[in-house]
Amino acid sequence: MSYDYFAENNISHIDYKDIAVLKKFTNPHGRILTRRRTGITAKNQRRVSNAIKRARIMGLLPFVAN
Repeated sequence: MSYDYFAENNISHIDYKDIAVLKKFTNPHGRILTRRRTGITAKNQRRVSNAIKRARIMGLLPFVAN
């Protein structure tokens, strides 16, 4: 991805309950992808990482995938 996914799709609020979107920004091992790999802005990268961390704590996303 070389564009801002959220600007492209007019998504203003990044929700921790939207697992389908958050999985796009994690690798198969469950780690958060970098801005260089995703192409999103720094502001949205911070929002995505916070949403992923919240989803992990709530049990919606795994901390580590096998």
